[in-house]
Amino acid sequence: MHKIIEIENGVTRHPNHRMVNPIDFTMCDGEQIAVVGANGAGKTMFVETITGKWPLLYANKVKYDFSPSASPLISDNLKYIAFRDAYGDADVNYYYQQRWNSQDLEDVPLVRDRLPEATDLEFKKEIFNLFQMDEMLDKPIVLLSSGELRKFQLTKMLLNHPRVLIMDNPFIGLDAPTRNQLKELINKLIHHSNLQVILVLSKTDDIPLFITHVVSIHDRFMEEKMPVDEYLKQRRLIPAHVLSKKKIQMILDLPYAANLYHTEHIVDLNKVSIRYGERTILKELNWTVKCGEKWALRGENGSGKSTLLSLVCADNPQSYACDITLFDRKRGTGESIWEIKKHIGYVSPEMYRAYLKSLPTVDIVTSGLHDSVGLYKKTLPEEKAICEWWMDIFGVGDLADRNYLDLSSGEQRLALLARAFVKDPELLILDEPLHGLDLVNCRLVKDIIEAFCRRKDKSMIMVTHYDEELPSCIDHTIFLKKNV
Repeated sequence: MHKIIEIENGVTRHPNHRMVNPIDFTMCDGEQIAVVGANGAGKTMFVETITGKWPLLYANKVKYDFSPSASPLISDNLKYIAFRDAYGDADVNYYYQQRWNSQDLEDVPLVRDRLPEATDLEFKKEIFNLFQMDEMLDKPIVLLSSGELRKFQLTKMLLNHPRVLIMDNPFIGLDAPTRNQLKELINKLIHHSNLQVILVLSKTDDIPLFITHVVSIHDRFMEEKMPVDEYLKQRRLIPAHVLSKKKIQMILDLPYAANLYHTEHIVDLNKVSIRYGERTILKELNWTVKCGEKWALRGENGSGKSTLLSLVCADNPQSYACDITLFDRKRGTGESIWEIKKHIGYVSPEMYRAYLKSLPTVDIVTSGLHDSVGLYKKTLPEEKAICEWWMDIFGVGDLADRNYLDLSSGEQRLALLARAFVKDPELLILDEPLHGLDLVNCRLVKDIIEAFCRRKDKSMIMVTHYDEELPSCIDHTIFLKKNV
């Protein structure tokens, strides 16, 4: 059988990027493969080995045969969208609030500037219709929502017509209709072209019907490739709850901070409108969040969910021109953003994109006590202890001294979630918090959220595109419609 990609007895030269067992892997003509495993299992390490990022020992090389492709170049035939790539091309000049500061958009490329020339105009039209790219073409990339960034990255890769396309969690961050349409499009491309795909999936309930084989990885050990039907028969069920009763009680018994601030209304928005150039993101929005309420914030990609949260978190400078009251303090009456932030625990795709700090993971978590991106204050022993306590709750306690950048994307997610909880905040804002987490960790985080929200006077706003990700404590929903 024609082998598109082949590795025999593959061992990477760099020991930090080495699987436990030598890699023996083939991708044959017509196969569509899902790579599955828990967070930190080694999925990305495996994929980066088959893409040639990590050279092999013993003069071994990854063998490629992309025929009948006209180009022999690996770079033309093999494309890989990593998890972090889907949050945008962040570089050293990117900072956390840049998306909300329109005056800092000089020299930021537009979407149209980064898309390749299309050779198949009919295919381009289909892709543009699927992802609604026409309305994004003149937007600076930094202004795209996390879902729009995913659509942009997928469009860019698909327009290159690769022979093999590797996608890391391609469906998360997309609203439900777009997820389904993307699966249909990939299925169509597979059956009408030479495209083959490798999907790296954290959630094993997200395996599309076009997948033929599965590679399962656990603790850096690669299992043999197996037919998808065989894998599904042996797949383990996720328990109804993951967090122990003991840890649930520990969360409930946490002493309350001395500086908690109680007010009946947490958020009051009165006819709030937000515009960037000619584009209206929010239009005359009225919204009130009362103490103790738990809200689901819903809406399609680009409808303004993250923009709304940026107003609540005091990250958006346009909030000063709006009628907004937070924790009983009207914006623009002399309060500092730090007076607002000290009551809020927050995690978001923008935060994941901005946190590229080469620091011990515990320092990343501890920065949540000071609402900073890095850690610029000396940490007291009792502060470090509470941060390590929350890291243990989220299952990453043993990673406290590891460099944050050396963690897997899922482990980084869990660390940033721990960061959001360390202040015992009155308001918890979780913007797509379960992105990239495996099913066990999704259940763990839901258990933690549900336990935390049983504490006195805790309010929450949560964004997700998956109904099953919403915790049982949700009691209110607001749905934003896209302004066109």
